[in-house]
Amino acid sequence: MRAPARARSAGLVVVAACLGLITSCGGDGDGGSARPEPSVSRPTVEPAHTAAYEAGWREGKRIFEDGGKGAAVREVVWGGCVRRSLTARPREVVDKDRGAWVLGCEQGVGSGADRHPPTGPVTRRVPDPDLLRRFRSWAAAQGERQSARHAGRVVLVHLGTHDYDVELACACTAGSAKDDARRLADAFATWWDGDDGDGTAWNLVVTDPTGQRLFTRALG
Repeated sequence: MRAPARARSAGLVVVAACLGLITSCGGDGDGGSARPEPSVSRPTVEPAHTAAYEAGWREGKRIFEDGGKGAAVREVVWGGCVRRSLTARPREVVDKDRGAWVLGCEQGVGSGADRHPPTGPVTRRVPDPDLLRRFRSWAAAQGERQSARHAGRVVLVHLGTHDYDVELACACTAGSAKDDARRLADAFATWWDGDDGDGTAWNLVVTDPTGQRLFTRALG
C-alpha cells in the first residue's frame, strides 16, 4: 500500500532539512568545512649580541654597586671586564659574542645610566698567520722549538675598538693536552710584548683544534 502523496512530500522535506543541518554543522565527512586553527604567537628570538650585551650590563651594574666609582677604572681601563668575560655566565650566552658582553659590562659599571646596545655582532675573529710565523721563528732561535711545534694557528679575537685577545690553537695530543697547552702558553707569553699592533691584548687563550678552551693566561 503506497503512502499518500502529501505524506511522502512531508517526509522528503524532513529528510532534506536533516541533511542540511548535517552539512551546515560540518559533520565528520570530507565535505565538512574545516574549523580555522587558533592563531599562535611565536616568541621572538633575541639576537646573540643583544643577549650577551644585556648579560654584561647586569654584571657591570652589580660590580658598580659593590665597588663604586673606583670599579670603573679597574674594569674599563685595566681590562677587568675583558678578563671577566672568559669566565662569565651563562657561557652559552657570553661565548656567542664576548665583545658584546664586554661592551655591556663596561657601560654598566659606569656611574651613569647611559645604555648604547650594539646594533650587530661586536666580536671579530681575524686569523694572523704572520704572527704565528714570527713566534715560530723566535722559538727556533730561543730553544723553544719543542713547545712551538704544537702551535696550529693564531687568531686575534677583537672584543671592541681597542681590546682584543690572542687565541692560539694547540695541536696537542689527548694524553698530555693540558701540559702541552701550558708549555705553549708559557713560550708564547715570553715572546709576546703585551701590546703588539693597535690596541691592547689582554688574554692568551689556548684551544684544542676544535676551538675548546684548554688554558688561559693574562698578557701584558
